[in-house]
Amino acid sequence: MISILKSYLYQEIHQQPDVINRILTQPQDAISELAQQIRARGIEHIYIAARGTSDNAARYAQYLLGAHNQMVISLASPSLFTLYRQPPNLTNTLVVGISQSGQSPDIVSVLEEGKKQGALTAAITNTADSALGNIADITLDLQAGEERSLAATKTFTAQIASLARLSVELNPTEELRRDLAELANGFDQVFQSEEPISQLVERYRYMAQCVVISRGFNFATACEFAIKMKELTYIPTDPYSSADFHHGPFALIDRGYPAFLIAPSGLLVSEFKALVEKLQQRAAEVIMISDHPDLLALTEHTIVLPNTVPEWLSPLTTIVPGQLFAMYLAHTRGIDFDKPRGLNKVTETW
Repeated sequence: MISILKSYLYQEIHQQPDVINRILTQPQDAISELAQQIRARGIEHIYIAARGTSDNAARYAQYLLGAHNQMVISLASPSLFTLYRQPPNLTNTLVVGISQSGQSPDIVSVLEEGKKQGALTAAITNTADSALGNIADITLDLQAGEERSLAATKTFTAQIASLARLSVELNPTEELRRDLAELANGFDQVFQSEEPISQLVERYRYMAQCVVISRGFNFATACEFAIKMKELTYIPTDPYSSADFHHGPFALIDRGYPAFLIAPSGLLVSEFKALVEKLQQRAAEVIMISDHPDLLALTEHTIVLPNTVPEWLSPLTTIVPGQLFAMYLAHTRGIDFDKPRGLNKVTETW
């Protein structure tokens, strides 16, 4: 089995600070142009088409652009465009396609229809010279470098960073700009938990299933962590909003059931405290991913996040421990995590 240090996945996870620093601190002409076009056209609705990991970046956009920019964000149902051929009205809408490869026909079809209806279109992709990048009016080239491991890591955080930068370009306050600069300059702190994670995974070598819970901006993180667990470790992992988890899925919880809780500092600390208490009443095993000392003190098994960052930017720092955990657990289980079974780097869906 290949050494972790020589794997593509390890290298790409550790390339993320450089990628994030560039996107958050250096001039991004395409992002600035897109923000200018949104303002000039008076656009208030953004319609986002994405699949897989990119769809989780779109979930982040729902919270971020809704909360900070008062935009209405809708996630596309591409089958309306490809199979049913009954697309919605996209006039006075920004239609965005998010895709690492820019090659999935269903995502391209959404932008094609948007252009047909006269909508402004944009692509967020790591492959600017692709079907998606070439059809969009404005292409946000992630320029994250080639991603050779099947599991998307640096392209996901690059998508999140690009969306954060777009939000600030639309609402360019000094406080938000400072938030971006401070995170970019300290992003390498996300690896302070790597050694503890590499030791913690042994406990979960034979784990059969688990849940990942969060809420708000980090619901996207929960969904992305769950994808990484499924594609790298083959462990059935369900993501939930902490609010939705009470509506039925809580019945899953029994003695020893692993529940990963992504709980950075912010508005949800008191809710997370109450959830931990309820989970522990059912004797669940809670793995706390947090920077908040009160939350970390509630559980035996913890993954400590770096120094507190604003909640709206925290998905950039909360997903990296999830990527590391899935990678080290896959290695412990003897899985070739650069080439998970049954998957391809470019997935074309209709």
